[in-house]
Amino acid sequence: MLKQFLNLKLSQKLSPQQIQLMKLIQLPTQAFEQRLLEEMNENPALEAGQEDEYEADEFTNEEYDDYAESDRIEADDINIDEYLSDDDTPDYKTQVNNYSEDEERETPFASPISFHQDLINQLNTFILNDEEREIAEFLVGSIDDMGYIRRSIPDIVDDMAFTQGIYTDEAMVEKMLHVIHELEPSGVGARDLQECLLLQLKHKTPTEYVDLAIDIIENQFDAFTKKHYDKLLQKYSVSNEQLKKAIHEIERLNPKPGGSFTGNNKITENVVPDFAIRIVDGELELTLNGRNAPSLHVSKDYQEMMQTYKESRDKSTAQKDAVQFIKQKLDSAKWFIDAIRQRQETLFVTMNAIMHYQEEFFLDGDETKLKPMILKDIADMVGLDISTISRVANSKYVETPYGTKLIKEFFSEAMKNDQGEDVSTLEIKKILKNTIEEEDKRKPLPDDQLAEILKEKGYPIARRTIAKYREQLDIPVARMRKKI
Repeated sequence: MLKQFLNLKLSQKLSPQQIQLMKLIQLPTQAFEQRLLEEMNENPALEAGQEDEYEADEFTNEEYDDYAESDRIEADDINIDEYLSDDDTPDYKTQVNNYSEDEERETPFASPISFHQDLINQLNTFILNDEEREIAEFLVGSIDDMGYIRRSIPDIVDDMAFTQGIYTDEAMVEKMLHVIHELEPSGVGARDLQECLLLQLKHKTPTEYVDLAIDIIENQFDAFTKKHYDKLLQKYSVSNEQLKKAIHEIERLNPKPGGSFTGNNKITENVVPDFAIRIVDGELELTLNGRNAPSLHVSKDYQEMMQTYKESRDKSTAQKDAVQFIKQKLDSAKWFIDAIRQRQETLFVTMNAIMHYQEEFFLDGDETKLKPMILKDIADMVGLDISTISRVANSKYVETPYGTKLIKEFFSEAMKNDQGEDVSTLEIKKILKNTIEEEDKRKPLPDDQLAEILKEKGYPIARRTIAKYREQLDIPVARMRKKI
């Protein structure tokens, strides 16, 4: 049986404007500039520069409904173009540049050679027949960005037969692989790390230590990777100094030869600080990057179009549609300007709260003075939602006297020291890192000993917590930190 009944409930929904504002807050400086350009391209009523702002209350939606059908005239009798004319647009706004017509100009274009094209160019210096060249070029195409060929010879033979119609045998592919191994950078075309290191060592000028290094990589690679130096000393009957110099030759090699190619057309991301903190007369001074505070105003031309409509006695359906478009753009421009202002205020008050919360750190740069701080701490200080603080912290950078830092790095959980005081996990990680840096690398400290040392310093932490912090700091286990 179907029944109808009333049910009252409270619900909260975000308006499209609120969603857009949250997205604006999340954007870092460079992405915000791109978003600003997109908005200005899409909305002709939004212009850069200082000017009196348009007040949305001057014209309301109710005014559209004040006209009865009898008051309207046919669209054919009205020239709508008069309301959207750009005859008054200055010529300089329609020109792409300010060069004279007879001035010759050249636009420079960067055309870097790719890693694989460089290898192909090197192949051209070898005397090869058509079959050999086809196989060699196929092998070059199989090299990944790190410089390795991570496929077996039989797989390569089958792949060439099925995809390229090149029928050959493993011996020929192996022969061409040796040609690839002669290319620069040294080590390119290796099938694993061991072969990569061997290729580089064999390209070096032979010396006592290079020869020893080759023997170690070729015959004792497992012992070397596990840093079983005692076994190597016993195996080769050499002194500590001789083994140390041989290992130094290996450590100077490049395990990723393709990554060192300067022609790689990789984009380098530049970090643009969203804030700057300075120390002036012993006090902290916070500034917001000026690129986050553009000068915008609503187009005067569009406001005049609206005013012309208000003063017009003849109002057709076509006119109404045109003015609805104008008002939509004007309202959108005003909202965007207000959203940018709100974004600026949100960014500034959030960073200002973080700066004062971590004042001791920003005054002297000592990371051990960073206080435990979570998102809720700052949200309570500024009266904003935790999600808003998170949006600000996750993607923004601040320039300090001690370097440019990601804001979220200042947030950390609290742990109790032996005095029962709350200390930041960042402080503990810093002490752990310093302890590992000061250890005897011939006998690195295992995690349980590190836990004992930190306990003696007043930080009672379990061994598994030490392991977690060590991994977060990208520090290997004790065995891998060992040096001869």
